[in-house]
Amino acid sequence: MESHERAAAVGDGVLDFSRLGLNTLSVDSITDRRKRDTKQLYLNYNRLGSLPSSVTLFFNLEFLDISNNGLSFICEDIMRLTKLKTLIAKNNRLDEFSLPKEFGSLQLEVLNFSGNRFEEIPLQCTKLLRLQSLSLGGNRLKSIPAEIENLTSLEMLYLGGNLISAIPPEVANLPYLTYLVLCDNRIQSVPPQLTRLHSLRSLSLHNNLLTYLPREILSLVHLQELSLRGNPLVVRFVKEMTYDPPSLLELAGRTVKSRNLLYSPFDLPANLVRYLDLASKCPNPKCAGVYFDSCVRQIKFVDFCGKYRLPLMHYLCSPECTSPCSSNPQSDAESEEENSVPADRLQRVLLG
Repeated sequence: MESHERAAAVGDGVLDFSRLGLNTLSVDSITDRRKRDTKQLYLNYNRLGSLPSSVTLFFNLEFLDISNNGLSFICEDIMRLTKLKTLIAKNNRLDEFSLPKEFGSLQLEVLNFSGNRFEEIPLQCTKLLRLQSLSLGGNRLKSIPAEIENLTSLEMLYLGGNLISAIPPEVANLPYLTYLVLCDNRIQSVPPQLTRLHSLRSLSLHNNLLTYLPREILSLVHLQELSLRGNPLVVRFVKEMTYDPPSLLELAGRTVKSRNLLYSPFDLPANLVRYLDLASKCPNPKCAGVYFDSCVRQIKFVDFCGKYRLPLMHYLCSPECTSPCSSNPQSDAESEEENSVPADRLQRVLLG
């Protein structure tokens, strides 16, 4: 009775049963009206091994915090909370087998499973189509499933402190993603597709295994914070990485494109027309060439905000487009627009 009185004293619509050492939740002394009116329920810092079925008696519940318990699974009764929007279940013992099969049909907007034992992101979580914030930091995740692209309402994705080694290109299909946190993982490269994240404002990549960034990152025009400290970013200019000689097909295609020869589906087979349309212009402003599959990978340093120099990967049509290394770690292939990024394009670059 004492704990119930304490909970009722919090305020209308809120019940707080946190830090009471509870092994279960008894609601016998709570009136039906109170159950009906409760929209926020705090059960954090107790000793609950599973979600009490009595929680479902609060059928108008919108917010539930069950963090810092001993939870090893969440029972199917949670599916009866049809109005639940926020579920906080940090620092428990949950893993990918702990969720009910139909968990993805909940109308959740905020889900926090940080500090648990997940080795995979449960596929049920990728079916929460209204989800705006997903946190799975401090788990044992080794990868991000391609199905993450289903979360088209997602604005914040927090996956820091895991064992993730790669960022799938499907992450770029999240149109409203604003905050992407992938710090403290084992990521070695950033896919250039991330340039499609037009809403991204903050990208946290510190304490990974990055040696360079794709030059396409310059297209993230709304990015305000980029955290890179603790990465083995290259410390000297690397001129030429790899170069496969172009095929006869590519040489012919380069000739057609560089000389602006006209072609149409009436002149060439459809597959050759498609191939010619895929030509990429060499970024060297002194070169009018193009390339298809064969190119030189080159790391160049770009000045951010007049203070930091970041290594970015870019591609040139041939080794002749690069200049001999000099004391100045700049290439002739760099254009003035790419040499620097104004402060209003990126407010904070954290390298150390």
